[in-house]
Amino acid sequence: MPKPNCIELTGHARIPILYEDRSVLAIDKPAGWMLVPFTWQRTDRNLQAAITSSIGAGHFWARSRMLRFLKHIHRLDADTTGILLFAKSPGALHSIADLFEGRRMEKIYLAVTRHAPPETAWTCRLALGPDPNQIGRVRADRHGKEAETDFRVLASAGDKHLIEARPHTGRTHQIRVHLAAAGCPIVGDDLYGEGGREPLGLRAVGLAYRDPFTHTEVGIRAACDPFLEAHGFAAGGYRLAFQSIRPRTPRPPPHGAGGVGKIGQSPSRPSSRRDSAED
Repeated sequence: MPKPNCIELTGHARIPILYEDRSVLAIDKPAGWMLVPFTWQRTDRNLQAAITSSIGAGHFWARSRMLRFLKHIHRLDADTTGILLFAKSPGALHSIADLFEGRRMEKIYLAVTRHAPPETAWTCRLALGPDPNQIGRVRADRHGKEAETDFRVLASAGDKHLIEARPHTGRTHQIRVHLAAAGCPIVGDDLYGEGGREPLGLRAVGLAYRDPFTHTEVGIRAACDPFLEAHGFAAGGYRLAFQSIRPRTPRPPPHGAGGVGKIGQSPSRPSSRRDSAED
């Protein structure tokens, strides 16, 4: 019997597996799943706890792969959908996490806003830090951690605008805060935008890197059309293209400024070792 192409968790919908090799497994994370400490049991939507329990119970999707270990390498917010990468061993966890921390992982997101972006393409380098006035919220902070995101407007449909985001660091809520700072918060974002009943308009659609074990190039893609159609854009209107998966040297900000144009007017700071928290 072939291995299932999805993760089957008791009482929940199947989660599609997008990519798999000897070291990693990538899923298409649905909205609503949280990546919180394993011991945090106040929800049945603790994704890591649910997967670990499923492996321990010997469910077929895991047993057919002889899985004993599966741990998320980076994080996505509960309401952000798309590519989430897991390691199949502690060694793989360490090695692939190093790619995130060393900025050798290309990440691509799609975001939707109802506010006209300030430019057709720009880079935001606002440093980010925790908001002392609200737990769990992040704000622009010139004394915070270095953060950098490239943005490009892809299309407009009615009052909505589709934006491609390529974060080069991995700060918590980075894309959400950088877009809010540009005056175009993401639809459905009740923390940095106007909220409302719409789902959060943010999806991780691309991940690319050079495998540290085989030295081959890996490119993982998530479906874009359902996301586009849900937000009023034409299916097939976006074609993901990886730019480069070679090690990237962080670009210094322009002399005397922390960003490009009017976005990101804060000085850079050295990055921390841990750089794998995502939107």
